[in-house]
Amino acid sequence: MLLVLIAAAGLLALRLAYLQLWQNEFFQAKALEQRLQRIPIEGLRGGIYDRNGVPLAVSVSAHTAYAIPAEVLDKEGTARKLASILNLDEGFILQRLQKHSAVEWLKKKITDQEARAIIAAGLPGIGVVPSSTRVYPFGSVAPQVLGFVGIDNQGLEGLELYYDEFLRGTPGQTVFERDAQGRALEDGVRGYLPGKKGGDLILTIDIFIQRIAEEEVRRATLETGSRLGLILVSDPKTGEILATAIYPTFDLENFAAYPAANRRNIAVTDTYEPGSTFKAVTAALALQEGVTTLHSGFFDPGYIRVSGWTVRCWNRGGHGPQSFVETMQNSCNPYYAKLALDLGPERFHQGLLRFNLGQKTGVDFPGEMGGVLKAPSPSVPLVTWANIGFGQGLTVTPVQLLACFGAIANKGIYTPLRYVKEMVTEEGSFPPDVPEPRQIISSEVAETTAYVLRMAVERGSGKRAEVPGYDVAGKTGTAQLVENGRYSHSKMVTSFAGFAPKDDPKMAALLVLWEPQGAFYGGIIASPVFARLAERVLTYMGVERKPTARASTVRQVSVPDVGGMEAAEAQGVLQRQGFRVEVVGPGTRIIGQVPAPGAQIDAGSLIYIYTEIPPDAELETLADQPNPYGA
Repeated sequence: MLLVLIAAAGLLALRLAYLQLWQNEFFQAKALEQRLQRIPIEGLRGGIYDRNGVPLAVSVSAHTAYAIPAEVLDKEGTARKLASILNLDEGFILQRLQKHSAVEWLKKKITDQEARAIIAAGLPGIGVVPSSTRVYPFGSVAPQVLGFVGIDNQGLEGLELYYDEFLRGTPGQTVFERDAQGRALEDGVRGYLPGKKGGDLILTIDIFIQRIAEEEVRRATLETGSRLGLILVSDPKTGEILATAIYPTFDLENFAAYPAANRRNIAVTDTYEPGSTFKAVTAALALQEGVTTLHSGFFDPGYIRVSGWTVRCWNRGGHGPQSFVETMQNSCNPYYAKLALDLGPERFHQGLLRFNLGQKTGVDFPGEMGGVLKAPSPSVPLVTWANIGFGQGLTVTPVQLLACFGAIANKGIYTPLRYVKEMVTEEGSFPPDVPEPRQIISSEVAETTAYVLRMAVERGSGKRAEVPGYDVAGKTGTAQLVENGRYSHSKMVTSFAGFAPKDDPKMAALLVLWEPQGAFYGGIIASPVFARLAERVLTYMGVERKPTARASTVRQVSVPDVGGMEAAEAQGVLQRQGFRVEVVGPGTRIIGQVPAPGAQIDAGSLIYIYTEIPPDAELETLADQPNPYGA
């Protein structure tokens, strides 16, 4: 028994030595942690600035009221006083004070006045710690891009969410020593560690261009009765997004009062069929692969037959013989369907992948969609590829399409779009991690495509996008929306995509209007908006205008106003004055014309007159074709 007692004592001595010596630091820390109460303090969230350093979203100091329930002596009286100070329900506060937790938050983001009132009241167990709140010095600038933060300083949407970890900063804490009941010891340990500020974001957005775009998209959406409008502006050489304007919009200060749909950055998160704006991509690929040249010709009878389907031109009588340039000016669907067929599904599909279609671009924004681009297979009919040639049968995001036009403008170099220019910390600044630019078509092909797009504005249906002194290159688009599994006869997406000046582009832009009412042709409603936008933006950027005066022996005449006339009557009036006339649309009454009434143009110039669309009219033959994405 003596030996057993000696052995047990030896084991206990070894255990004691192990705990006291080897585990000393562990149990010291556990004891300290048991005695210390920690109250977290938010780190100040980093700011978001435009490319010029203008603050768009910054955090300012605020306060958070808390309670240590174990230290509150008169819970009912304390709840009553706090309810009047914080403008909260007394029952809600009393419920918090009766909990057995170490700390309870009572109200976050309180005002300085409320914080001073709580401190002055001297309520046992009640305190205030520093926090922060988000403010917007210049109001809701690009709200769908910036996004917003929650009550706990966390990013919830937009760039606030995408860069949340970088912006949020490091939390601090306030520490005090407590007894077994959770009450603070008067002579105990006390400490305060402030939070560390998060990093700042310098955006590619320019607040002045953003304001211009917001004004123009609001005006265009309201004037056309559209359900939704978007203007996206970028620098085609760098991929920097200068503006993203969406209407209807919302107020960052009161985001909860608006529908969730208003908060979506549809430039990144939504897809649509681009329509005739996509002909620029088809043309570039056809030139690159050698299936067409600048000197190619095409006879348009008004339709093309593809595996049993008839793809019609918007001009029912056809355009007859055309040069390659004229097919873009006339926006001839059969020709671009033919180019797609000449390329073939495999080669066309590979070219579209080089333009980053059917996949995400890598833009620094949450929720990016890649669009729909089917891979070649026996299950995909040939007519689908014909439709893709003129922009229907696939879907893209606005950032995808604008990046495609940026590649054409930038000598064939594809540069993915991005929102952040620079990330700034206390240690220095660095650019975000974005995909590298790459050459996707030759510079010669890009220059030829840019020339063709320039002619589409100078002499084609994009005439109203012309800006004196700035050579605008671009393309209009009007695409049918899918409704109940088939292409709609009445719901359209109207757009214009382009860049300027053609030879040294400083801006590329895309305007999209969903479901405009009345005259929905891109040449009528989208082109003038682009012209206003380009003129204001290029003037702000200090781009020098080219001299527009030129010696000409061609007689200048004024365009008569034929709006409201019957199509046959209007055609006769214009032809008697020596103009060439193209009738756009199957209706009988004229609702628009390009060039506009009163414009001074060369005698004998081509004038487009646009008719209304009767409710029972057929639009091309897409309305009779199945929806390529399924019901």
